[in-house]
Amino acid sequence: MPSRVANYPALSEEAFMARASARLEEVYGPRRDEIMRRLMTLLMHQRSALDTSPRPTWSERDQILITYGDTIVDGERPPLEVLDDFLTTRLNGTFSGLHILPFFPWSSDDGFSVIHYREVNPKLGDWQDIRRLASRVDLMVDLVINHVSRDSLWFIDYLSGTQPGRDYFIEMDPETDLSMVTRPRNSPLLVPVSTRRGTRHLWATFSEDQIDLNFANPDVLLEFIGILLFYVQQGARIIRLDAITYLWKEVGTTCVHLPQTHAIVRLLRAVLDFMAPGTLLITETNVPHHENMSYFGLERQGLERQSPERQGRSDGEASQSMPDEAHMIYQFTLPPLLVHTLTSGDATTLADWARSLPALPPGCTYFNFTASHDGIGVRALEGLLPAHELEILLELMHRFGGYVSMKTNADGSDSPYEINITYYDAMKGTRRGPDAWQVERFLCSQNLMLALQGIPGIYFHSLTATLNDHGGVERSGKLRSINRRRWPKEELDELIDSRSTPTREAFTSLKRRLNIRANEPCFHPEAAQRVVDTPPGIFAIERGPLANGRRLLAIYNISDTRQPLEIEELNDGEWYDVLKDGKRWSPHPEERDILRPYRSLWLVQP
Repeated sequence: MPSRVANYPALSEEAFMARASARLEEVYGPRRDEIMRRLMTLLMHQRSALDTSPRPTWSERDQILITYGDTIVDGERPPLEVLDDFLTTRLNGTFSGLHILPFFPWSSDDGFSVIHYREVNPKLGDWQDIRRLASRVDLMVDLVINHVSRDSLWFIDYLSGTQPGRDYFIEMDPETDLSMVTRPRNSPLLVPVSTRRGTRHLWATFSEDQIDLNFANPDVLLEFIGILLFYVQQGARIIRLDAITYLWKEVGTTCVHLPQTHAIVRLLRAVLDFMAPGTLLITETNVPHHENMSYFGLERQGLERQSPERQGRSDGEASQSMPDEAHMIYQFTLPPLLVHTLTSGDATTLADWARSLPALPPGCTYFNFTASHDGIGVRALEGLLPAHELEILLELMHRFGGYVSMKTNADGSDSPYEINITYYDAMKGTRRGPDAWQVERFLCSQNLMLALQGIPGIYFHSLTATLNDHGGVERSGKLRSINRRRWPKEELDELIDSRSTPTREAFTSLKRRLNIRANEPCFHPEAAQRVVDTPPGIFAIERGPLANGRRLLAIYNISDTRQPLEIEELNDGEWYDVLKDGKRWSPHPEERDILRPYRSLWLVQP
């Protein structure tokens, strides 16, 4: 396991009860005491099965692979066993963590319509496979908390009018004015359902097969706290709160980021800090950046500029001053902004955005990524790119073989929600069209992400430079299938082992860069970040300086032309190239003061 330098403070029983009671009052008002008693009974019953000793948080060695449980298939072998074999033979020591996308029985959306939360899909393997993977790396598990499959036992209970599922869902009169509700889809919000009591209309944010759960019923909350702790017992180190943005519903509001949603996130955080300290919570909120940041608790606590020194305080002081929502948030702005930057050849918007990032609160960090099982969300670009620039980007992605998914707005109109394309094919060219720089441009995007403050996540199909899977879209009828290919193991092995394929080049290059990154202390998530002044064709950041004075410059040519190295910091003493075994750096004699297209430099001053 990776070595880490800091321990997260455990929450005492007294501090937990104070926090939990306050959060329950925010959500349920006068029912607080009754629900608190039930919660403590649940926790005390579970506590003996959990390790309550504090665990370390993170270090520069933390790097997470994102994958489905069956991204690699090999005949009749359980896919989770195949994945474990691939990690140990091909990627041993490269990743500290593994995010296995929902591995439960499911009915749609490639796992995000869960039928049973406490079972492993038998087509993938079993809990023994999950626990074995968790023993090797830090395991990230999805808590698909907003909705459940129509095939679930809870929904069958609802249809028959029996408990507990009878009150687990949100019935709504179809004549209710729900025009203010923010939608991530363009499907109907209310789904008609035939029950023993006649036709009812249920809230369904994402699809007619994914029925939203009613957290106004505390039984639902307590059920999910039990599921959360069960995942921790199976070895989960990181819990991902899927679609948490939409958790609480209130007619007459947008139904996103409501105070009750934040209170429930803070309650789940308190449960983890008390029951399994060091278990990390990450919120998946595909929204504009300033909204995403609120899941650190910034707007509530005014922590935008808190200094790192506060991390050394006692448990009592920490419980008052440290953020108590998510440990990590997804950096949703990064994927579309990097595509814009590398296809336009202009880093101005990227640099301005990176400069605008507030100092991270103590005990919090970003989860940086470029690609995932979802598309490349574009809502995070609101306020960053003018409308005409976004239109250019969307049209370019169409030209590169991608699609655009839409969402429904309050006025009934549709607008772009995400681009559906593999990240490798998103880098097929520039605004002038496809060119010969696809591999180099793609690797530049990954290398740039790896240097940013936070913890990096690499989607499996980025590791393998996977092409758009149009066949998958045709088979499933779902646009997101373009980036969810299943690799036959024999084919993938052949591509990795061949002398000259994009898959081999991406795999070997990223593996090497990840292994270098994991041994560079300037990439610690808490090391400071500063954007360096550069011409538009260059993007550069400084990480550090650390307490011992060590600092690192990460420099990128984000264009398809040679760029002058007009960076003042390069004249500030001697620099050493960590990509070349720490040798003293100087520009190539034949290209003095020039950075070739899409090349990157990692230079340090020890």
